[in-house]
Amino acid sequence: MQKNRLLDIVRDKNRFKHYNISTERIYLYWIKYFILFHDKKHPIEMGKNEIKTFLTYLAVEKKISPTTQN
Repeated sequence: MQKNRLLDIVRDKNRFKHYNISTERIYLYWIKYFILFHDKKHPIEMGKNEIKTFLTYLAVEKKISPTTQN
């Protein structure tokens, strides 16, 4: 399953960069949220429009701060 592979790659990159485990968990959380928001579409199939739609949703509907979005 590609999604699991993607998340494994993210985990490996985070560990290679010696990120804190809590940072890794947050990154994985937002990646999963993004994928689920777009009906489990793989990120490789998405582009700027999907990112913009997701960030707009977070800002307008969920009222998530720009700092968190970064």
